[in-house]
Amino acid sequence: MKQNLRMKSRVNEVEPLGARSSTSSVMSVIKALNILEAFGGEDAALPLVELSKRTGMNKTTVLRLARTLADKSYLVQKEDGSWRLGRAAGWLGACYQATFDVHDIVEPVLRDLTVETGESASFYVREGNQRTCLARVDGPQTIRHHVRVGVGLPLKLGAPGRVILAFSGEKGEPYESIRKKGYHLSLGEREPEVSSVSAPIFGVEWKLLGSICISGPTSRLTKARLVSLSQTVINAANRLSYSLAGNTKRADVHIPESIATWHP
Repeated sequence: MKQNLRMKSRVNEVEPLGARSSTSSVMSVIKALNILEAFGGEDAALPLVELSKRTGMNKTTVLRLARTLADKSYLVQKEDGSWRLGRAAGWLGACYQATFDVHDIVEPVLRDLTVETGESASFYVREGNQRTCLARVDGPQTIRHHVRVGVGLPLKLGAPGRVILAFSGEKGEPYESIRKKGYHLSLGEREPEVSSVSAPIFGVEWKLLGSICISGPTSRLTKARLVSLSQTVINAANRLSYSLAGNTKRADVHIPESIATWHP
């Protein structure tokens, strides 16, 4: 009798076949996605050995999954045996770009930054020799710095423009120092009695997209106050960079030294 009970207990402890199959299928999907994510913007094609190295999977597994992805046109095997992304992967990218609205990602970060600092927050991009305010959220203070969305401002005046120049590879000071610190602050540089602190925004493959900043009257945003808020601005810049790059997690990615000596 006791033996029968033990046998029934063991049967109940066995994981259902369907559950094991479901778990295995999910893992296979994750591994296949890891292969697609192994490709970077500069990778025209990758050999099997490199795919194995980047994904941490053995070559047999990579080859099996790569052939499955090729059946659905997500990968293409070249004559030399290396692999490149296929038309199906390109179609997904095109669909993403067609439906992507940068404001859906940028404005929530700016709102959070405004709540955290109590100051107005802006996102700037480079257009020629100017920086353009692409998005902005005004702070709650009655006295605040006003900038219209779409307005063009000098690159070499103000923290946001200096940051864009620094991470575009501008030589000399203050750009070398900006790259080392990862942020820049200015007091009355472009407008008297206006202060700001800014940090860079990156996208896929650490391509510079622009800069984020908070700004306000110098009477409230003193140098000491700007320094104390610099890490808050950097944290917001990091969150926005990872979101714009399509990542939700921080990754240990090295920015080429030609771009910067600092990275989030």
